[in-house]
Order: sequence, then C-alpha cells, then structure tokens
Amino acid sequence: MSGFVPPPYPQDRLKPLAEICETHDGGMVNLSIGAPYVPPPASLMKLLDDPTAAMKYPPSIGSQEFRNAAAQWLTNLGASDLDAEGIAASVGSKEFVASLPGFLKLRTPDKSTILYPGVSYPTYEMGAQLGSCKPVAVATDELGRMDLASIAQKDIDDALCIWVNTPNNPTGALEDLQAVVEWGRANGILVVSDECYIEFTWEQDAETILKYGNDNLLAVHSLSKRSNFAGLRSGFYAGDRELVHYLSEVRKHGGLMQSGPVQAASVGAFSDNGHVVEQRAMYQSNLEKLIDVLGSIGVQAEMPGGGFYLWVKAATGTDWDFAEHLATELGVLGIPGSLYGEAGAGHIRLAAVVTPDQIGLLETRAS
Repeated sequence: MSGFVPPPYPQDRLKPLAEICETHDGGMVNLSIGAPYVPPPASLMKLLDDPTAAMKYPPSIGSQEFRNAAAQWLTNLGASDLDAEGIAASVGSKEFVASLPGFLKLRTPDKSTILYPGVSYPTYEMGAQLGSCKPVAVATDELGRMDLASIAQKDIDDALCIWVNTPNNPTGALEDLQAVVEWGRANGILVVSDECYIEFTWEQDAETILKYGNDNLLAVHSLSKRSNFAGLRSGFYAGDRELVHYLSEVRKHGGLMQSGPVQAASVGAFSDNGHVVEQRAMYQSNLEKLIDVLGSIGVQAEMPGGGFYLWVKAATGTDWDFAEHLATELGVLGIPGSLYGEAGAGHIRLAAVVTPDQIGLLETRAS
C-alpha cells in the first residue's frame, strides 16, 4: 500500500510557460506569484540587527512587545475586545494554514472535515490532507462569496472549521463576514479568517472578522503582503482565547517559533502605516494599468473588490491555453485558475506586484 504522494507544486507546473515568456525582448514579466518586488523600509530592516534577540530562543507565542503591537494594529482595523492574551505568533501564515487542521483534529478526534471556499488558496485543501482530514470545497455564488446553504448537513456535522479568505485569493471577492460568523455560531463551527490582504481593499474599508467578537473565531495575519516581509516569515493568529492558548501550547512543543530579530522588526512594522499607504497606491496603479494592457489585446478584466490580483476569464480555450496565449503575446506568466480548484477553471490569476517599470514594459509590448 502506498502512502501520501505530494502533488506537483503549482509553481513547478508553470516552467513551460516561463520558457515561452523568456523569449521576449526584456524577458519574462512574472505575474504568477504574489511575492513583493519592493524591499521593506530600511528603517524596519535596521531593527533586525539585534545580537541579543538573535542569540536567545524567542518565545514561541511571541514576545509581549510583538503581541501588544499586533493587538493594537488589529484593533485599529476594527477588532473588538482584543489584547495580547488573544494573540500568538506564527512563522508567516502559510505554515499555520497548513498545520491547523491536524492540530484541530488532535483536539477533536471525532471530527475531520475542513470547509473552505471552492475557488481559493490551495493550502486550505492541502492542509486538510496533511492533517489527515477531509477537505470539502464550498460552492461560491456570482459575487464569489461562499454559498453556505449549499453545504451538506453531514459535512456541517463533521466540520472542524470553515476557512474564509477576504479579500479572496485568487478572485479578489469580498466575503460577507457577518453572515459567515452567524452561520458558524449557529452550527457550532470554528470560523477561521485568513486576512493577509486586509489593507488592500478597493470597494470598502478593511474589515476583520474579530469586529464580531472572539468566541469561536480566529483571524490569521501576515506581514508578507503589508510590509514585504515574505522572506522574514512573520505572522500571527488571534481571537478565541481558549483556542489561541491550546494552539500556542501545541505549537510550542513542535518548535514552531518566529525568530527573535523578526519579532523585533515586526513591532516596528505594525506601528508604521506610511509604507503600506505607498504600497497600496502602487498596487492600485498596477491593477488599473494591467486592465488597460489586457484591454488593448482584446481581453476584458475588472478591478477586484480587494487584493492585488486580477481574476481574468479566459478569452480563448482553456485556462492553460489562455495562459500560454498571454505568455506568447505579452511575455506574461500567470497562473491558470484550475490550480485554485475545479471551480476556478476557465480563468487566470495575474499578480500586480511587479515594479512600475515591469508594467511599463507590458504597456510597450501591447502598444
């Protein structure tokens, strides 16, 4: 009997498309991954240079300073009744997304279902598989929101949690958080809100699920997007104090700890909003210019509700065909939508995170 065989990593499947892009004068414009192209502010990087923080084992839960700063930042975005006791550090957010199902199953072994949006970040499904849980994709409506009424009762009865991601990766849809909270509480199901794009919303103000309290709710955050800390791996989870305590104790046994210097730099990042304002302006401009570039080659795209991705319907063939078309026409590398679930087929995701110079190169190619 064979054991678990990991599927090909999504980025690895894009290599043939990348080769096509590289044939263009000026090379590939990589819009496939949401990694930052602009370095973090130098003032924040200086905070990493602390030999004492590097020398000692950091607290797995996060330093008091880190948790205080994160609590204040999220409170400023609308969280209610939140303090350091309801927050713990994570090593970025992806490892938390991937490990949470297994930890929840250890706590409640008679349940195993993980609910998540039908078009979404692949790690929700993979985390369920890694935790020996059952991943169940929830259908989405015409607005890209989860159709909670479509969830089968057997999956509700067996659910360990339901993931919500707003703004959504890859679609940019904005979820009705209040509706998900009310549904979760009515059914006694933990709601976990992945909010790593919270400050990049275009149709409404930033919203955290913790504005509706903490009971049976978790919010997951990362500095990878807001502060370009992707390589530093800084994040946290917050909300239900009993669950935060349980998870922090389990994670401590697993040696899951954010480095001391990164925690120190993160304190500075949470208290500095100026660099985020600049980042927002660049991403909004990139999105608008990308829409124009696509329009000039006959491809329709619309501004997302939030996030920095364009979710574009394939103008020709399958999503893979369309990705090849864009690679050939513009030297653009995007991600076929089927990699975000079966319901994502027929679309492509383009990440508007490159520098304005790279966007300018696409404008030249499209003219």
